[in-house]
This record gives sequence, structure tokens and C-alpha cells, in this order.
Amino acid sequence: MMTPPPRGRDPVVREYSRLARDYDARWSFYVEAETMARLSVEPIDRVLDVGCGTGALLGKLSRRYPQARLAGVDPVPEMLGIARTRLLPSVDLREGWAENLPFADGSFDAVVSCNMFHYIRQSTAALHEMGRVLRTGGQLVITDWCGDYLVCRICDLYLRLFSSAHFTVYRQRECLSLLAEAGLPAAEIERYKISWLWGLMTVKAAKVP
Repeated sequence: MMTPPPRGRDPVVREYSRLARDYDARWSFYVEAETMARLSVEPIDRVLDVGCGTGALLGKLSRRYPQARLAGVDPVPEMLGIARTRLLPSVDLREGWAENLPFADGSFDAVVSCNMFHYIRQSTAALHEMGRVLRTGGQLVITDWCGDYLVCRICDLYLRLFSSAHFTVYRQRECLSLLAEAGLPAAEIERYKISWLWGLMTVKAAKVP
């Protein structure tokens, strides 16, 4: 389990502290929509959004499943501040990192994550944590850029050079390998374009006994 760096020194926190107010208008709309289309939630499920940001996905979930027990975790206080203004007080929002989730084992029926995985430095540790907080039989759903598309690979190379917050974009086969290494072998991945050149993938994995 990784110990996250102090807040002031972490590039993800620095970058998204600045971008918090403009994030929804720039990035959130297509990712949350694609995830919602691929997520199956029962009305009273316990759902955790890892890297919840401004709470856009949690807001959609709360409107569709008003009895669901929702939680979110994000390392950027400014993003969580915006989330708290748009979500009900019953949504459990906590400051934290994907590699060290502040929840007990088996706390959730579903764990979701949108547009966040390419920032994680220790991806296997993060997937272990997501699996740890899932109940047996629970589902993990992750949407992120897909390195199988050329433009995503070009953006990945550019951001590695010019954005200290960015880490890496994965291909489908790399994601399957990471999931198996993290103890989540029952996984499937759907790749899809959202424009003529940009592509995403959504990972769906079940926690097996």
C-alpha cells in the first residue's frame, strides 16, 4: 500500500486545485455518460466513486438511484468542496488516494472510477484497494482513455513530457494483466470511440471468492 506524498508536493493535487472550477465544463460530460451507460446498480446498493472529483457521477447516481448509499474519495480538497455543494449530505465524501482507500473491507457493492486511472503511479496497489473494499460478487467499473487508439497514445507521449500530473495510458491487454495481478481476473473490457479519433475503454470486473 502506497503512502501518498504531502499535498503541496503532489502534481495531481497541484494541477486539479487550479482546474477544479472549470473541470466539469471541460472534461466530465462524456466520461460520466459512458460509465453510466455501462454500470448496473441495484436501487439500494453501496457505491464508491474513486477519484470522484466534483461529484458529477455521484450526482447522476443519486438522481437515478435515490436510495443508494453513495461515497466518494478524491485527493483534491478543492474538487471535494465543489462536490459538497452539489450533493446531499448523506453522500460520504472523503479526502484520500486510490492506493489507500479510507474504507473497511467489503464496504461496497460497486466501485467506479472515471477519467482517473492514467494519473495513478501504483496501479496494481490501487486495484488491490478497489478489490479490497468490494464485497464478494461486487462489481468494479473503470472508464479511462484507451491506449489502443493512436491519438490517445500521442496524447500520452505529449503529457508525459509536459504534465507532471499525468502518468500513463494503458492498452486493453495491459489492463487485463493489471487486473489479474491485483486478484481481479474475472474482467471484460469494452473499447469504443467517442469521436472519429478519440477512444475510451470501460473495464468491468467482478470480485470472485
